[in-house]
Amino acid sequence: MDGLITALLWLAALFLVFTYVSWRAGRLDRLHARVDLARAALDAALVRRAAVALELAASQLLDPATSLLLAAAAHAARTADAESREFAESDLSRALRAAVDQPGLRATLDGRGAPLFEELDAAVQKVMFARRFSNDAVSATRIARRRILARLLPLAGHAPMPEFFEIDDVPPMLD
Repeated sequence: MDGLITALLWLAALFLVFTYVSWRAGRLDRLHARVDLARAALDAALVRRAAVALELAASQLLDPATSLLLAAAAHAARTADAESREFAESDLSRALRAAVDQPGLRATLDGRGAPLFEELDAAVQKVMFARRFSNDAVSATRIARRRILARLLPLAGHAPMPEFFEIDDVPPMLD
């Protein structure tokens, strides 16, 4: 009788360990899916911001030199490869600030372009929130992958370690 109880206790312990390991692996999988979704949302927000920047550059609301600078930065951000994307997006942020933060720009427009500036403000804000959400998801995933059980057992499978997306996303001062 003692042998049966011991065997049942071992089976119960193995079941609990298996359940916990399975739960941790599922959590890692969900965290990686969250990172993928957050990165896709960030990518969409970045593309939208570049599109609005191109609209602003083509709107004739800015002087020709500023329009050319802004259009070049937006095009570079849209066509950048994975390695240079962060730098190109940071350059677009700086170009947007240089274009929009010109003293007296909004006053000289007399309300012209207000919808475009509102759209730009919304696109810039979405980039800030999407980047923050993406980096939070990356942080949670990296913390979960650093745990001892995830390091001892291949719970993350072959998924690469997610990377943070760091850009200069300080918004232009839209009055």
